[in-house]
Amino acid sequence: MTAGPESGRMSDTEEESEETEPAVALGDGPDVEGEPIARVASRLTWPVRNSDAVAQEGDATIRTPEGPRELASVLEESDVPLFQSRGEFVEAVEAVVGTGPVAVE
Repeated sequence: MTAGPESGRMSDTEEESEETEPAVALGDGPDVEGEPIARVASRLTWPVRNSDAVAQEGDATIRTPEGPRELASVLEESDVPLFQSRGEFVEAVEAVVGTGPVAVE
């Protein structure tokens, strides 16, 4: 049996039009420089060596409580040679930069 208009399903066009608006309204606050470390981590493949992470994403600017920093300089301060997982990578970065509210302009 196929789903027709009477089945209560939305058409692809209706689904697309609903997705054009953000699910959460964004505020008018100050801009935040850099990317969340989770976004950078999502672009890497695990496990990854520290040097390979620097080669692939070292020029990325990440958000930290002290303001934006280049990932290469953060990883330079880490003594972890191989990150087995995304969580281990994030923990190592947070060990260097700390956790807390992100600095804004």
